[in-house]
Amino acid sequence: MSSPGPDPRLSLRDNDLSSRDMGPVVRAASLRGLPALVDALGGDSAALLARFGVTREAVSSDDAVIGVRSAGLLLETAAAELGRPDLGLLLAERQDAGVLGPLAVAIENARTLGEALASASRFLFVHSPALSIAQVADPEEVRGVLAVRYGAAVDGAAEPLPLPPQAADLGLGLLHRIILLLHGGPYGLRSAHLAHPPLVPVTRYTDFFGSDVRFERPAAVLRLPAALTAAPVAGGDRLLRTLALDYLESHFAEPGQTVAGRVRGALARSLGSAPPQVADVARLLRLHPRTLQRHLAAEGTTFEAVLDEVRRDAAHRLITTTDLPFAQVTAMLGLAAQSGLTRAVRRWFGTTPTRLRAGRRGS
Repeated sequence: MSSPGPDPRLSLRDNDLSSRDMGPVVRAASLRGLPALVDALGGDSAALLARFGVTREAVSSDDAVIGVRSAGLLLETAAAELGRPDLGLLLAERQDAGVLGPLAVAIENARTLGEALASASRFLFVHSPALSIAQVADPEEVRGVLAVRYGAAVDGAAEPLPLPPQAADLGLGLLHRIILLLHGGPYGLRSAHLAHPPLVPVTRYTDFFGSDVRFERPAAVLRLPAALTAAPVAGGDRLLRTLALDYLESHFAEPGQTVAGRVRGALARSLGSAPPQVADVARLLRLHPRTLQRHLAAEGTTFEAVLDEVRRDAAHRLITTTDLPFAQVTAMLGLAAQSGLTRAVRRWFGTTPTRLRAGRRGS
């Protein structure tokens, strides 16, 4: 294969996660474990990596990035030449959250699995702006179940495009492994969905995920018990998490994101953990509180309005997709009393929390 042209390794600096020469990029650490795996399967990892302009040093680095397309082609080529169509799953078994760099610190030190998933969703662009994780409604429409969707984010599209099969197996497999490790064991996975047909006997997938696996679906998702978002993460350090989030916020502002969007993300992560204050969010965003308020005013909104939107969205998700007691929902929204939840739900949705939940059950 001819040389890919530009050196695919780049220094990962603030927002330096795209290249006009390569297109979208991903941290080279996403391939961590691949060289050893290829060699263990009888291949020549040095020669394989060289064909795609990737070095072992790049894969071991926390700073290097490579083209998303090159990474996908490398996985597909390795799987075909080694005769291991389950290569993506094999590599996922060798990885953990550490491949995500600074994002791993925020995830592993979250208070709850919900916080960890929110951090992954908010900051996955630090790993690659071409990838996305999002909590979405259950595609099977089962009450008390939510789906975590993984895919390729393209130009802000609402629905991610399918990834190459090996990349999809690796990404969804790694997401499953991270949740498993954070939870300390099986977490009640209902089923996993993949967009491609099975690459190996289905039992290989069911053994890996420990649940039913369904193929040729619209998107790659893990279907989880909605109540799992409240499950605690053992061993987390709040100070480390705060420092990690502070670092991510200050060093990796998402390209094109508004100040309101950054405030919304900060509030969504901290909702229910402490009274939401302008000064605290401003400090996280490295802005003076008055400067933050001026930016929000220029965007046609206020801190209070953004907070209300965040609470509204969280309330709808918690009420319609979980069976959590309303007192717990109240606390998770950072409201002082359950009567405040009732008033807010009436204002947002024109009904009561009980009727909103019942309406979802009857739909």
